[in-house]
This record gives sequence, C-alpha cells and structure tokens, in this order.
Amino acid sequence: MTQDNPVSELRLAVTVADYPAALAFYRDALGLPVVGVWDGENGRGCALDAGRATLELLDETHAAFVDQVEVGRRVAGPIRVALRVADSAATAQVLTGAGATQLAPPAVTPWHDVNVRLSAPDGLQLTLFSAG
Repeated sequence: MTQDNPVSELRLAVTVADYPAALAFYRDALGLPVVGVWDGENGRGCALDAGRATLELLDETHAAFVDQVEVGRRVAGPIRVALRVADSAATAQVLTGAGATQLAPPAVTPWHDVNVRLSAPDGLQLTLFSAG
C-alpha cells in the first residue's frame, strides 16, 4: 500500500460450477501462474496471478458503447474481465481451442487497441486487448 492508494491488491473472486475445467482454462490455456491454493473440507480454490489490476467503472451508456465496438450489440452483464495480452487475436484462438466462445472477430477500437470479446466456458465475459 502507498500513501496515495490504500488498496494494495485487487482480487476478482469468481465462483464456478466446474472448478477443474475453469482451472484448466485460466491456468493452462491462458497461462496464469498459480500464486496460492486452498483445498480442504470446505472446498477448493486458488489465486492466479493476472498482472496489475485496475477497477474499471462504466456507466450503462459507456458499457453499451464498448459492447458495440467489440461485439456489435449489448451483450455483457455487470462484470466483464479485460486482460491485456501481447496478441489478442492469437490468444483468442488458444482460448477458443480451450472451450471459450468468440463473440465477434477482433475489433480495432477508437482507442487504437485490438480487442476480442470471448465468453469463457464458465460464462464469464472476457475482453482480450493488445496494442494495435
């Protein structure tokens, strides 16, 4: 923590119906390293390192605009995870091979990124973005 920011880490906790499949998707296919594991009589879980985190807040109008740019229509619910990757199109191919559904082809955004929207096997919407 710094004096300017009282929060030192953001963790997005996602409850999934098929834990082994979700772990294989995010850890193995996407390549997020495991930084913590808990496994016991109260269930299983893990923490995966997803790099630097930010909390992005959008009003309904801007969320609809982002959906329009990336997919062509309003599709996201209140939570969408955006991940900066080296090559969004190539990463999308890997993840679709691991069970994700690509919702639209790669889109060059007004902010000059190449974004690809996916629905992960667990239903979580992902935006993969990389520099254009």
